Amino acid sequence: MEIDIPSVISGYSQGLFLMADEVGNLGWYASRSHALIPLDNRFSYPKSLRRAINQNWFDVAINKNFWEVCVGCADRKSTWISPELQEVYWQLYQAGWAYSFETWQGDKLAGGILGIVIGGAFIGESMFYRIPEGSKVALVKLVEYLKEQNFLVFDAQLQNSHLSRFGAYEVSEKEYKKLLKVAIKQECKFI
Repeated sequence: MEIDIPSVISGYSQGLFLMADEVGNLGWYASRSHALIPLDNRFSYPKSLRRAINQNWFDVAINKNFWEVCVGCADRKSTWISPELQEVYWQLYQAGWAYSFETWQGDKLAGGILGIVIGGAFIGESMFYRIPEGSKVALVKLVEYLKEQNFLVFDAQLQNSHLSRFGAYEVSEKEYKKLLKVAIKQECKFI
């Protein structure tokens, strides 16, 4: 399957996101609100995570095994990441739009975050872990990295209790589109 990458990037640039429904049909969706991970002093993480970070339990990598991160993100009882959507991510990765931010313990993938980068916006699609704390450390290290690269927006899409522990907050669709419009014009390099 060949995808129309410019159309996909255009959709994400307008605040839409791809998702498969219960039977695997892929479609565009909009949300009335978006969860954002703060890229300023509002970002925080649970104290229980300090040990893993301070003792360097994990090595961090970008795109060391993008496909395995896609597989890991889709590997759950109920998923919006269908095989077709994994293929979309793969093609976006090959075209330089999608990235995986990973944690490793030796040669074992501990966890990771899958996202699409447009200008100064990192649009997080999903995250997973195979080793406890793997995805949480990836999140903390990704925020540090995005700050260093002068990103303006880290979109986590949907708010949940896990993300709120890191300072994630919701903005309206209107506010999100305004922020996104500015962010995608920002010249940032992910790698």
